[in-house]
Amino acid sequence: MKPPAPPESQHDAPAWFVPGALVGRLVLVAVLAVGLSGGISAWLVTRASGQEALRRVVSQQTDEVEVVARLLASKIEQSQKVLRTVAAGITPELLETPSELEHQLQQGQPAVQFFDAMQVARGDGELRLNLRAGRPDKASNLDPAERDALRRTLIDGKPLVSELIAGRTSEARVMFTMPLHREDGSVLGAVAGALRLQSQGLLPQSMVLPVRDDSRLIVFTRDGTILSHSDPARILGKVSDEVGLGSVYARWLAQAQPVVGRGMTQVEAQHIVSMAGMPLPQWIVARVTPSQALLAPLRGAQRDAWWLAAAGMALCMLLAAGLMAWMAQPLAHLTHSARQMLRRGPRTAPAQLVEWPRAGGEVGELVRAFQGLARQGSVQEQHQATLDGQFRAVMDHASVGIVISRGGVLEAVNRQACQMLGYAEGELYSRPARILYANDAEHVRMGERVQAEFAAHGAFDGDVCFTRKDGSPVWARVQGRSVRPHEAGGGTVWILEDITAAREAQLEREWERTHDALTHLHNRTAFDQRLGQLLAERSARPRSPEAEGGEAPGDGVVLFLDLDHFTVVNDIAGHDAGDDVLRHVARLLESQVRQIGWAARLGGDEFAVVLPGCALARGLAVAEQLRASVQAWEPSYQGRSFTLGVSIGLVVLDTSLHDVPSVLYAADMACYDAKRAGRNRVETRYASQAVVSGRMALGPA
Repeated sequence: MKPPAPPESQHDAPAWFVPGALVGRLVLVAVLAVGLSGGISAWLVTRASGQEALRRVVSQQTDEVEVVARLLASKIEQSQKVLRTVAAGITPELLETPSELEHQLQQGQPAVQFFDAMQVARGDGELRLNLRAGRPDKASNLDPAERDALRRTLIDGKPLVSELIAGRTSEARVMFTMPLHREDGSVLGAVAGALRLQSQGLLPQSMVLPVRDDSRLIVFTRDGTILSHSDPARILGKVSDEVGLGSVYARWLAQAQPVVGRGMTQVEAQHIVSMAGMPLPQWIVARVTPSQALLAPLRGAQRDAWWLAAAGMALCMLLAAGLMAWMAQPLAHLTHSARQMLRRGPRTAPAQLVEWPRAGGEVGELVRAFQGLARQGSVQEQHQATLDGQFRAVMDHASVGIVISRGGVLEAVNRQACQMLGYAEGELYSRPARILYANDAEHVRMGERVQAEFAAHGAFDGDVCFTRKDGSPVWARVQGRSVRPHEAGGGTVWILEDITAAREAQLEREWERTHDALTHLHNRTAFDQRLGQLLAERSARPRSPEAEGGEAPGDGVVLFLDLDHFTVVNDIAGHDAGDDVLRHVARLLESQVRQIGWAARLGGDEFAVVLPGCALARGLAVAEQLRASVQAWEPSYQGRSFTLGVSIGLVVLDTSLHDVPSVLYAADMACYDAKRAGRNRVETRYASQAVVSGRMALGPA
């Protein structure tokens, strides 16, 4: 026999034990804590320096746009002063003599050289002089916008700065007007001067040249039209297309803020945008600067600082890791001894062959942990068996249908669901879910609906129409929820409640709400809704050029019908006979207009017929046919025959009728015309679409 191996002694154990997972995590936490604290400190310092630099840039850029805005405002004031000087030299006598007026402006006033164009108008609106580039021009060549500016000045008696008068970029201009007053204060006339956008007196191109190549100075109107830009091709473009400025302008416009003189700055993700306004012409000056390029030098310095901080933090983390590993040697020794114990297996007195450190408690905790895991596994197995039995009991005795599906296949269907769907118990097992729907299209549509509901709410709750085994429909309130949604192979549990009877009752109530109980036609409420929807759809359609200024073809007609001599039937034969007359007239109307429109009972013996897309001539023919049909019917009650008639008012659904009340009023008036003209006839009413536009004349056209 071999002699027994001598037990391991203290000097045979390794001098350094590798720390276990727990110690490694503790070391990692310490290292991360050191790194996190150092990183947060460096980040706070970097952030503070970046914010201070950004604050200075924002302040500088805000001041810059305010200065440019004041400069442009002074140019506007200068232009008005020049125009005011011209106005002071124009007398009533000069207005009556255009040649002397031209001589006065050409020889005695510098304004002709200052403005690109000048106009002078009398108080009655007649244009007396039109100079362009210092030369006389025809009054008919005056732009309509310039005419409008002169007209408003003559009416208001106040100077103004016009909106942008746009044409080609080289012709875009702004017009300044000044009223001419008599000694008594009344308006004698008006003088106007126009400046091109890029003229030296307004927005020269040299003004927008940026100090920095990475910055853009932009001048634009309140409505977003660019007046001045570093890129000449962007002039008269839209601010909404400007990178960085478009989103800031959209938010400012949505807030409906007034144009004020002080500046404001918005710091976006990629740009710094400053804006300042000019209240008088409603212009805005903006400077757009990419923040990345502007803060690049600062960020370079910050990167260098981060490298130094990272080196310091790495050294501190190494020292902390080494110190904690040294302090955890007893715990590492204990872990090493426990592993030896597990490798040896059930030997005699195994504890005597293992060198345990002088640290208590951890080996016992490990053993108790393994024992606890074994007990926990046994308990879980018993619990799983109990759950299986409870699940089967729930499936067998539930009062609602329960279906479990996975990957479009039915894995479990309880007895109640099988009865609801008309299948025998177990017949639906492993069948595709498609079998529960009428066709493939309905199955696909339902799948898209379920996916949308799960994506939005994580569950499904709604009414679904299934198809029984015999092909009949069945409505169910369905609730669905995923089982283990984050794991592969997870299924879906569906709860089904039969609501077919409730659904049919709801449809019955809906029909009663929208139909007349006596005639089964649409009632007044349904008539208002359907006609209102027709008018709304017509308003939403784009109008063709042929329909401008006239009746829109194909909009339709509305007939208002009032029975003649109906009270005679009621008074002589009784209300039952009157109800029979109303039912017969309703059937007559519905049978004759079913293919081209629909009918409704508005109340009493009043009916309405709507013929969408019907031309006037066709509508008149239908109305005459209805009138003749009612007249040809001679009902007989209590041995006496009666002759009925119907007065019909026809109204064309043109663009002047915007809502249901106006349509009914027009049709009622047309019916009243038919009554007044002798009854039992058709009268037509429709509004014209004549558009009247007026503009004050300023000289010959």
